[in-house]
Amino acid sequence: MTFVKEESGQDGPDDDAGTPRGDDGYVPSQRRIEREAYKRARARRATAIAALSTLVTAVVLYLIVVGAPGWPRTEETFFNGRYAREALPKVLEGLWLNVRLLLVCGAAVLVLGMLIAVARTLKGPVFFPLRVLAAAYTDFFRGLPLIINLMIVVLGVPALRLQGVTVDPVLLGGTALTLTYSAYVAEVFRAGIESVHPSQRAAARSLGLTKRQALRHVVLPQAVRRQVPPLLNDLVSLQKDTGLVSIGGAVDAVRAADIIVGRSLNYTPYIIAGLVFVALTIPMTRFTDWVTARMDRRRAQGGTL
Repeated sequence: MTFVKEESGQDGPDDDAGTPRGDDGYVPSQRRIEREAYKRARARRATAIAALSTLVTAVVLYLIVVGAPGWPRTEETFFNGRYAREALPKVLEGLWLNVRLLLVCGAAVLVLGMLIAVARTLKGPVFFPLRVLAAAYTDFFRGLPLIINLMIVVLGVPALRLQGVTVDPVLLGGTALTLTYSAYVAEVFRAGIESVHPSQRAAARSLGLTKRQALRHVVLPQAVRRQVPPLLNDLVSLQKDTGLVSIGGAVDAVRAADIIVGRSLNYTPYIIAGLVFVALTIPMTRFTDWVTARMDRRRAQGGTL
């Protein structure tokens, strides 16, 4: 980067060419000024091209959809304003159940997933049965489709007629979600634990920490910090899948829309429910992207992971 020192005989804030001067008496070179102006011009041009391209694409898609032979019938069936106004309050009311499931199941998934991950990483032959059970759990529930798991738990548990066991579809559906997502989150935590270099454990032991203290105070904090982006992605997926508890009769956003559809034979409430879930998911997705980009920047700068 080239700078030109201000001559002592010039005491004005700007030089003869109109170049702004800094407080330290230095001014950027003409080449730098031209380069920055060129970058700004390219940025404005790229923004204009992107906006124009987006507009053209949107117009073309709109004309294709609206010009389809079956569009009038599709518009009446899926985009009816009257049914949309009727469905929106009921869908939002049912969405509160999805949000509560997300909060409760999310916390349970994190705790259970962490315990399973720690069990899978325990060393020594005495922990072999525990490692086998943890591995079998993750393999089974990661391979079992979530919808089947929900049907088994929500419909199968009440059929057993066990004393003291709830038959509430919300609790049973939340249990099924927790079982499935704990297996996924356990693998995320295990990957984070195994990514911590063994020298970290050795350093902790050399400072007098026990194995348990080294795991708690040295290994797990680093593992969790490294796995924040994939954990947030699993949380986004969990938020969407809370709508599946409706198969047991729980009145959430999806079930509320289904009730109106069954009465009116119009599918607009499904569109409303889908848009509500999308509106809830997008901020979480963007937050995940922001956290991922922030961690990538810190890693590139040599910061703490």
